[in-house]
Amino acid sequence: MKKNKNNETIPEVEQQMEIPEEQPKELKKEQIGIIDLPGVGAATAEKLETVGYRDIMSIAVATPGELIDASGMSQASAKKMIATARTSLDMGFESGIDLLKKRELVERIPTGSKAFNDLVGGGFETAAITECFGEFGSGKTQIGHILAVNVQKQNPDAMVVYIDTENTFRPERIIELAKGASLDPDKVLSNIKIARAYNSDHQMLLAEKVESLIKDQGLNIRLVIVDSLTAHFRAEFIGRGTLAERQQKLNRHMRDLSRVASTNNLCVYVTNQVMAKPDTFFGDPTQAIGGHIVAHASTFRLYLRKGKKGSRVAKLIDSPSFPEGECNFYVEGAGLKDI
Repeated sequence: MKKNKNNETIPEVEQQMEIPEEQPKELKKEQIGIIDLPGVGAATAEKLETVGYRDIMSIAVATPGELIDASGMSQASAKKMIATARTSLDMGFESGIDLLKKRELVERIPTGSKAFNDLVGGGFETAAITECFGEFGSGKTQIGHILAVNVQKQNPDAMVVYIDTENTFRPERIIELAKGASLDPDKVLSNIKIARAYNSDHQMLLAEKVESLIKDQGLNIRLVIVDSLTAHFRAEFIGRGTLAERQQKLNRHMRDLSRVASTNNLCVYVTNQVMAKPDTFFGDPTQAIGGHIVAHASTFRLYLRKGKKGSRVAKLIDSPSFPEGECNFYVEGAGLKDI
C-alpha cells in the first residue's frame, strides 16, 4: 500500500488514477530572434537589420554571400547562421495537400475586364510576381493604376506601395479611377505609398523597405508596384562589359521582391521596357529587357501591345498553371472595358 506525505494510506482507486511523475511531454520549438543565432552579437544584428534581415525567415532564405556582404562575417559563421535558422523553422518537404491548403490563401486582384481576368485565372495573384512588358503607350502603367484602385475596392483596408522610377504615377488618374469604382478618392490616395526611385540602388533599397512597412509599422500592404523595373538598370549599365554586374543586381532585386511576395502573401506587379531584336526577320521583334533573369523570376509574364481602333492586346507569355492566350480590351476613364 502506498502512503502520501502525511503518512496516510492511499486507497487503491486513487493509486490507479495517479499520473506518473516522468510522463513525456511534447516539446515545442521556441521562437528565436536574429540575436539568438550563433555568432550574432548586437552589432552584427544591427547591421543585418539595417539592410533588411529582420527575422529568422529572411536569414533562412539568404545565401552566405549576402550575409557576408551585409555584416562582414566569415563564410563559416554565415553558413552556421543559415543552418540554425532553417532548423528552427523546420524547413523541409511538405505534402501536396499541405501546399494546396496554402494555395487556398492566395487572393486575386481583378483588372476590371472579364476577358483579362479569365486570361490570368480571375485576376493578378498574390504571393507572385506578375510582369507586364510592352512598348510605350501599351497600357502597362494604366494597369498599375487600376490595380492600385481595385485592390482597395476588394479590400477597403488594403494598402499599396508604388515605386516610381520614371515619374509616371499620376494622382489625378487615381481620382478618376476611384470615382469610376464608387470609392472615396481621398481615402484611396491616402492608402497608396509612393516613392520616387532616382537610381537602381535607391530602387532596390525601397523594395527592401517594404518588409519594414509591414512588420514595423503594421501596414496592410497587399500590392507592390514597380514602374518600371529595368529603366535605371538599363540607363546605368551600358555596354557588354557591364552586363554581368547588371544582371546580378537585377537578380537580387527580383529575389527580394519574390521573398516579400511569398512571405507576406501580397501581389507584386512590375512593368518592363522592351527592345527590338535586329536579327528577327519574321514575326514580332519585340523583346523584354532583363533577359532570362527577369523571365525566370517572374511568375506570370504578359506582353501588352496596341490593337485596332485604340484597343489594347494582352498576351499571356508564361504561367505555371494557365495556357498561353490573349485578350482584347479598351483603357477608359473608369478602367478597363471588354470589347
